[in-house]
Amino acid sequence: MSDQIQFIVEKLNQEPFRKNYNLISFDSLESLQLLQLLSDVLGEIDPKASGEGMSKHCRFFVPSQHSLRFIGIFSCSVPYRSAFRQGLVTGSKAVIHPVLHWLLQRTNELRTRAYLARFLVKMEVPAEFLQDDTVADFNKQYEELMEAFKNLHKEHEQLKISGLSTAEIRRDINAMEEEKDQLAKRVERLKKRVETVQNHQRMLEIARQLRLEKEREESLAQQKQEQKSQLFHAEQRLQRAQVQLKEMQHVVADSKPESLMKKLEEEINFNSYLVAEKIPGEMESKKTSVYYLEKVVAEPAMTQADLTALQSELDEVNAEVNQLIEKRMITYEPTDSKFSMYRQQASIISRKKEAKAEELQAAKEEMSSLERQREQKSSQALGLEGSEVLTEDEFKQYVSKLRSKNTFYKKKRLEIAEITAEYGILQRTEELLRQRHEAIQQQLQAIEEKKGISGYSYTQEELERVSAVKSEMDEVKGQTLDNMSEMVKKLNAMVTEKKASLAPVIKELRQLRQNCQELTQERDEKKIQYDSCVAGLETNRSALEQEVKGLLEECAQEESNYRYINCMKRNLEIQLQRAKEEMKAYMSPDPQERRGAVREQYTRIILEQENLGKKLREKQKVVRESHGSNMKQMKMWQDFEQLMECKRDCFLKQQNQAAIGHIIQEGGKDRLVL
Repeated sequence: MSDQIQFIVEKLNQEPFRKNYNLISFDSLESLQLLQLLSDVLGEIDPKASGEGMSKHCRFFVPSQHSLRFIGIFSCSVPYRSAFRQGLVTGSKAVIHPVLHWLLQRTNELRTRAYLARFLVKMEVPAEFLQDDTVADFNKQYEELMEAFKNLHKEHEQLKISGLSTAEIRRDINAMEEEKDQLAKRVERLKKRVETVQNHQRMLEIARQLRLEKEREESLAQQKQEQKSQLFHAEQRLQRAQVQLKEMQHVVADSKPESLMKKLEEEINFNSYLVAEKIPGEMESKKTSVYYLEKVVAEPAMTQADLTALQSELDEVNAEVNQLIEKRMITYEPTDSKFSMYRQQASIISRKKEAKAEELQAAKEEMSSLERQREQKSSQALGLEGSEVLTEDEFKQYVSKLRSKNTFYKKKRLEIAEITAEYGILQRTEELLRQRHEAIQQQLQAIEEKKGISGYSYTQEELERVSAVKSEMDEVKGQTLDNMSEMVKKLNAMVTEKKASLAPVIKELRQLRQNCQELTQERDEKKIQYDSCVAGLETNRSALEQEVKGLLEECAQEESNYRYINCMKRNLEIQLQRAKEEMKAYMSPDPQERRGAVREQYTRIILEQENLGKKLREKQKVVRESHGSNMKQMKMWQDFEQLMECKRDCFLKQQNQAAIGHIIQEGGKDRLVL
């Protein structure tokens, strides 16, 4: 404990506190002074903490939930119990000294923790307030900002640890300036060289244009690459949209209105069951559990003895419940048994219904997750292969088409084989007939030459061919005119038929347009009424909100005044209790209790200080009486010291003169010898 107090005194005497305490003065501090000292230390660690239960004057130090929470932010190893609260209120040394020792040991660390606590201690919002969309959005935004602050603080700390020093930055700046000077000198030299070349200005302009064109080419290439990537992503999105469209078309084509209505009715029944029965029951159970948990949290910490007592009470209540159930079973009536049977059946059916609803909900969630997985797999397949992914029905249709095409292919292959064989026979026949035709032609030409009418057969063939072509053309022209007349008749018939079929539709459309105009006008009138009603309700709501806000502020102010008065009352009661205990100990006939009173302790301290003062005064008297003789003796010693210094100086001078005379004598003897 003495080492702890000595450490606290040393830290308080240093910057920034400078209290100038010693062990005695620190140990003699009163409770209010200790509370003020704790307030100063906490205010130095976090100046903004003075608004939460601390003030510049110790009279306003209220150890409320805020101040205890502020100390708890630092993870201080002081028990968070009623004894600690009581000691903090009374300013007990047994509570204040360990807290001061712990705070002063970790001042820098706690400054950082206090700074982070202002932004990272999460504000709990009640669940009923989160039902509002605006409050939920603000809460979500608040959590996102908290996560962003965490990441930014981590990056800041990493930059502080791994950042460059100022000396390295200065060296880099100096190196860059030197490199800049070298580049400037090099540019000057190149300019001097270029000035000697003819048309150097034009060449520089061309070089500048070339550089600009290269930069433009690079930017265009980059834009082209970006547009390619955007086109690729757009194609992928288009393919996914087409696949989804085909799936929806397939679902719509296979379904009927009756089946769709039946599905919708089932879904509506299921959702209405969830809204009307299941979800309210779950909400009530959750609220009940939350209520009990809050009740448990609000209660003080329980010991093992309290838990044992509660367990025994629980066993007794369970035993009473079992006895009541047995009595009821003994004294039940037949009519009650029938009702109980129906109740049991209803409860069994309701439990089965709840179980089936849960199974259906789980199946729907599983189906939605599988659907998401299928969409992911299909998008991955589209990205890899670039083609559609067939569904099960489409794959079956594809297989059936493939089988029919295979059968048709085999049939056509046999027909091709037969035609090929027949083609070979016909080709051989054609060749034989051509040979015979050539032989007959030669015989005919020989006969025509003999008769003197050469070329008659060729001319006859040409005339027959031309007449055949002319007859074919005439036939084609006749068929074309007939087809055109028939087509015109058909078109006229179709036009008249369409006009006749569209006439009632046009009449109905005119009526619908008129109804649409009337409904549009009515909707506009209703919308104007709705807007005016909404504006009036919004005005009333804002006025009520302002009134509620003012009442809440007034309630908070009154609650704060009540807590302040209550704390002051508790302080006064504690001080009064201490005064009564002090008076009781002082008036007690027992000397041991009287010795433990504060007055007796202060009396002993005063006597000890008076004895110490008496001893110091006697010592001062002795020193004062011997002061003159001591000063005279000190003067004599100073004179003796000066005398000895003078003798030492004279002795040193005499030695120097004797050495110089000896050197002069030796020099004279040397000259005589020479």
